[in-house]
Amino acid sequence: MSTRTIRPMVINARTIRCTHRAVIKPVRPDGSGCAECLAVGDEWAHLRMCLTCGAVRCCDASPNQHASKHARSTSHPIIRSMEPGEDWIWCYVDEVYIEPA
Repeated sequence: MSTRTIRPMVINARTIRCTHRAVIKPVRPDGSGCAECLAVGDEWAHLRMCLTCGAVRCCDASPNQHASKHARSTSHPIIRSMEPGEDWIWCYVDEVYIEPA
C-alpha cells in the first residue's frame, strides 16, 4: 500500500456545475495501483480514486478503463486524479471538472 498522503480537497462551490457533490466523502485509497489490473497482470496509464469509496482504478487512457467502469457499476460518479501534481476532480455523470479552491 502506498504511504503517499492524499491532501483533502477543498471544493469551491462557485465554480462547480456538478449536482453530485454530496457523494464526496473523506476516503483513503484502497491501494497504490489499479486493483483490477494488478489482479490480471495488466498495466495502466494513470490512476484515479473514487471519492465515494476510495477505490483506485485506471483511467480511460488505460486499456481496461476500470475507473469509469467502477463509476458505472457502483453509481459512484466522482473521481480525482492520483497523479503527482494533479488535484482535479471529475464527475462522470455531469461531465465536468471540479477544481479545488
